[in-house]
This record gives sequence, structure tokens and C-alpha cells, in this order.
Amino acid sequence: MATDRALEIDGISKRYGDVVALQDLTVDIRAGELFGFVGRNGAGKTTTMRVVLGVLTPDAGVVRWLGVPLTFEARRHIGYMPEERGLYPKMRVAEQLMYLGELHGMAGAEAREAALGWLDRFGLADRRDADLQALSLGNQQRVQLAAALVFGPDVLVLDEPFAGLDPVAVDVMAGVLRERATAGVPVIFSSHELELVERLCDRVGIIDHGRMVACGTVDELRAGGRERRWIDSPAAPSDWEIGLPGVRLLRADGSRRLFELDPGVDDQALLQAALATGPVREFALVEPSLGEVFRSVIGEAGA
Repeated sequence: MATDRALEIDGISKRYGDVVALQDLTVDIRAGELFGFVGRNGAGKTTTMRVVLGVLTPDAGVVRWLGVPLTFEARRHIGYMPEERGLYPKMRVAEQLMYLGELHGMAGAEAREAALGWLDRFGLADRRDADLQALSLGNQQRVQLAAALVFGPDVLVLDEPFAGLDPVAVDVMAGVLRERATAGVPVIFSSHELELVERLCDRVGIIDHGRMVACGTVDELRAGGRERRWIDSPAAPSDWEIGLPGVRLLRADGSRRLFELDPGVDDQALLQAALATGPVREFALVEPSLGEVFRSVIGEAGA
């Protein structure tokens, strides 16, 4: 994956009267990476995407593409998939994709080839002549992604692309996004499905109340949290950890106990305290899921 900054969102702020939608939000999306954008409803994800697309004008800040402020012409090369689907329900699927390709400057034959190719890729070749409204919601969503891809965009900006998809469709869409990133396209998408974001994304940005409160790889985000350890000390009394500073018991399962350590607490001190009670059969680090990291970060940000 390349490390150069392709899409830069620099100090974006946006207000609606007394409501702060975005507050000095800064993040860069690198060439060839999948970037997951997560946050609670109303956190500012969609507003950020609309600023990138030029649908909204920020009160402050700038969006750059390859170091240059985005222009109307540059934005024509962004593939966008809105959360609220925006295609024509009574228009035939293939005809619609060809039309959108031509709007982005493709010749008719080129647009036709691309449209039929993406419909085949998404398993919709047999529905090419159907009206969009005749398709299931999941298949309409596949067409919406095809619309974002048909003209070969330089950037992909996708708002909740996986919402409502069955597992097979999720796998197909995830494969397509990874393929585009491998080809060097920056891909940014928002999602509430944190397990999917954790599995798929190179980096993740957590937004809350219009601010980017954490950003990095999943491992980097985990490293900023509290350490958790399972300890199995079968000969220990039930309250053996009492008095250890910065250590909290989260769960007990027979002789196994799950502890959370405050930042800076030495896990070896916990191990030594356990060994003082007798043999230790397990001393295992527990990596938090992205969902647990998210809840921890949002809780701290809201405090």
C-alpha cells in the first residue's frame, strides 16, 4: 500500500446555526488504502462526505486531491455511493449505468462494456433490462455501487455501502473494494458494522460530535486502550487481587478471572501476585475488538 496522501481533509468545520456538525476535522486518505469511517448517528460522517463531494461548502478548512484543492473537474472523478440511494427507480438497470458512465465522459461503447461488466461481477447480468424498482433492496444496492464504479473513478466515497446486504453480497462487495484499493484507488466508507470494518480496513477513523477523536490501524487503536488479561490460578482465594492498584476484575469463570489494567500498570506485578497464591495455568492477553475500542474512545470523548 502506498503511503502518500491522496485525499486530504484539512481542518473542516461546518455549522448549522447553533449546531456544530464538523469541528476542525482533519484526516488523510492514502492512495491504495481502505479507510473506515465510524461514529454514532449524527456524528458527522455523512456531512464530511458531502463536503468532499462539494455538495456542502465548509465554513472553514479545505479538501485537497494530490496536494491541490479539489475543483469541480476533480470531483467528477470521485465515485460516490450515498446512504440514501439516488438512482432512477423506473429506469432499466443497464441503461442507467451506461447513462451515468456517459455523463462522466465515457464513449457509448465503453460505457456499455463497463456497465455490463459490473452487472456481471455483481451477479445481475440477467436483470440488466429490469427496472431498478423491480429488484430487491440488496440488489438495488449492488447497482448503486456499480454506478459509483462504472466510470473508473480515482477515489471512492461510500456511505454505508454494506447496510442490508446478505453475507454473500458483503463478501462480493468487500472483494471489489479491496481490488480497487490494490489498484491504487483511495477508498473511504462509513459503516456501523464494526466487525466488518475491523476485518477489511487498513486504517479506521472514529468521529464524535464532528471531531476526529481517534485514527489509526486497528492495532494502533487497540494499543491506546486498557490492557486486559485472563489469569487462571486455581489455588488462589476468590479475592486475591484486592489491593493491587489499577487492577479491576471484569469477569470470573471458575478459577479463571479477567482483569483490566489501568494505563501504566505493570502486568508482571499482576502475574507475580497470582503466582504468590500458587501455580498459574493461564496468563493470556485479550485483544479488544474494534467495537470495544469504539465504545471506550466514544465514552472518553463524551466525558
